[in-house]
Amino acid sequence: MARLTRIPAVVALVLGALVVAGCDGGGEEAGRVDTTPTPTSTSTSTSTSTDGTTTPAQSSVAVYFLRDGKVSPVRRTVAATPAVARAAITALLQGPTEEESTDGLSSAIPEGTELRDIALSDGVATVDLGGSFDDGGGSASMLGRVAQVVATLTRFPSVERVAFRVDGEPVETIGGEGVVVDPPLGRAAIEDETPQILVESPLPGDTVTSPVRLRGTANVFEATVSIDVRDAGGKLLKRTFTTATSGNGTRGTFDTTLPLPGHEGVVTVVAYEASAKDGTPLHVVRVPLVLSG
Repeated sequence: MARLTRIPAVVALVLGALVVAGCDGGGEEAGRVDTTPTPTSTSTSTSTSTDGTTTPAQSSVAVYFLRDGKVSPVRRTVAATPAVARAAITALLQGPTEEESTDGLSSAIPEGTELRDIALSDGVATVDLGGSFDDGGGSASMLGRVAQVVATLTRFPSVERVAFRVDGEPVETIGGEGVVVDPPLGRAAIEDETPQILVESPLPGDTVTSPVRLRGTANVFEATVSIDVRDAGGKLLKRTFTTATSGNGTRGTFDTTLPLPGHEGVVTVVAYEASAKDGTPLHVVRVPLVLSG
């Protein structure tokens, strides 16, 4: 399985003409699992206010920041346009909110990085970013920022891999650390920047109803993902587990439902690997949700 690597920086000299296109939907690279069964939910309606003005339709997309150096998705609401992937990358470049930063999320992408262009052809999204994208930072920062872009774009079903340009020039590596980005990268390439358990749906802050459908990927012992659901006071509402399609060194998908009859309000889904030694929770992921009746 190819993963992000570092070599001395080399800039490709061949320029290719790209067709400008919107990418509207997590990709599935050959040999990798589908990490995003339902990547976006789009509202196609518009609303009219009392003064006669209309509100444009909106799309819900996921963008990926970093938590402890690993990609972590959050939801963003953007205008519903054919170029929704452009809107997703634009939202990514704006960075986490103050609340998200307080909660431990960060971005390795330098502040002020601009999106110059984005195009899609044969499952490859080519993203052209401003020159600040590869400025500053060490190897961890370079790997993180590349992983953020790859994870965000491959969330769309039409995108399998991501190619990079910087200031209009196709590149083979990013930054002085020489993070290799040619050939184009899919989800398998960012495995080292992906947490052992990655919950992709629902996302933090989502409003859900019972039963809650929990989906994502995992690379854990015996492919077993333990799950707790707790109320706002920390009381345990449910304890269960699910089994991913693979584990023990190979990432697999999981998709399970959590019936929570009679419960409403703020709940937190806690996914983790139970230590084979003593049951201690490992690789803990917390997803706060609003449970609606």
